[in-house]
Amino acid sequence: MALTRIWSAFIIIAIAVAGFKFFAVDDNQQIFTQMVIGKNGDSLKVKDIAMNKANPSLVAAFDSQQRVAMGSLIYKKDGDRIVGVKPLKVNGIIETCKDAVNLCIGLIGIMALFMGFMSIAERAGGVRFLSRIIGPFFSKIFPGVPKDHPAHGHMMMNFSANLLGLDNAATPFGIKAMESLQEINPQKEKASDAQIMFLCLHASGLTLIPVSIIALRAGAGAKNATDIFVPCMIATFAATIAALLIVSLKQRIRLFQPVVLLWILGLSSLVGLLVWYLTTLDKSALEFFSGSFGNGLLLTILFLIILGGLYRKIDIFSAFIDGAKGGFETAVRIIPYLVGMLVAISMLRTSGAFDYVIEGMKNLFSSVGTDTRFVDGLPTALVRPFSGGAARGMMADTMTTFGADSFAGRLSCVLQGSSDTTFYVIAVYFGAVNIKNTRYTVGPMLLADLVGIITSISLAYIFFG
Repeated sequence: MALTRIWSAFIIIAIAVAGFKFFAVDDNQQIFTQMVIGKNGDSLKVKDIAMNKANPSLVAAFDSQQRVAMGSLIYKKDGDRIVGVKPLKVNGIIETCKDAVNLCIGLIGIMALFMGFMSIAERAGGVRFLSRIIGPFFSKIFPGVPKDHPAHGHMMMNFSANLLGLDNAATPFGIKAMESLQEINPQKEKASDAQIMFLCLHASGLTLIPVSIIALRAGAGAKNATDIFVPCMIATFAATIAALLIVSLKQRIRLFQPVVLLWILGLSSLVGLLVWYLTTLDKSALEFFSGSFGNGLLLTILFLIILGGLYRKIDIFSAFIDGAKGGFETAVRIIPYLVGMLVAISMLRTSGAFDYVIEGMKNLFSSVGTDTRFVDGLPTALVRPFSGGAARGMMADTMTTFGADSFAGRLSCVLQGSSDTTFYVIAVYFGAVNIKNTRYTVGPMLLADLVGIITSISLAYIFFG
């Protein structure tokens, strides 16, 4: 029910804000059009001023150039008038529906491939072997999952892929984990405690190397594209621990047990040592490591799965085909969930509701005398739970506007790496197993996101002043 209320609130707020802007703000007469049929990159005319009434500095700027960018608007000269246009940075409802379907179509091949290999691993006994290794730890934080259940292995594969930044592999492994947990879920339309714990840990987005963020910083001209690496790692680790603590408290799971503490401390030590090692590498060595290590490890896993299948003398290709069919069916099944969520998010963004939130926060912190530099980086954090692509665009826009090495530019990168796309994850993973009642899943996920945001802001001030 919580997700239903949030989804409904998104649509109601978006339409209410759009209605207000249409009737109360003179330069937003195209708001309804852009919400329904607008396309990303369209230029919308929002200002039309006579040359003799325009800002003198704006008029003077046209002496040397044909178009002038001021703030979020681009001004063009049209005879004795100046026309201001604002580029639309998101698709409207119709295009978003197409985007959702295209996204699912793009997932079909990836889902088919990795679920096919997962099917081989299951028949060869590899998933159960992994379950036995991780079982002592997972049995404590997933008490409802039987010992040595395949779900343990599936979840471990998902967490490992996330840690290495292998997004393409993480989603199929994660959906397979949800399907395994659904098999032992007594109420098929209601999320189980184990599914909630898994999804909250997954959505905290623990990633070792933020490869895409480093690449975008390098493209934006950053002097040291990897300077956000350590803050990103600390922020996402804090969000993951917060998710674990919040859900454990809700489910009354005792974390202060020797097995749990040893695993957490052991993993934290390994991650810490790896982070220390990576900080000793120069930019080119780090980029080589990040590109080769994760992908090399993935290929090694696929190689071992095939060897395991041959050793067990199973029909490898038949097992692959059976698993791949399931991947195709799953990718198609999530389309309605993804369409519904992405359309609501699109409406919220195209209506301008996010802009009001940002301005409100900036005014609030200004009024109490707080440093407001961090507010310029917040759009990335606010959009991140809804859309990874939109957040990436916000991050790039922040670096373009303020500079890649500015405080806001660096902060937006740390915020991008501190969590995952909460509502997208909910739509895809619960949609894959037809869960309609998500119970209290959204609350802990958003609280973990908040911890990641606060940690990111604090680290930005510590590392970048």
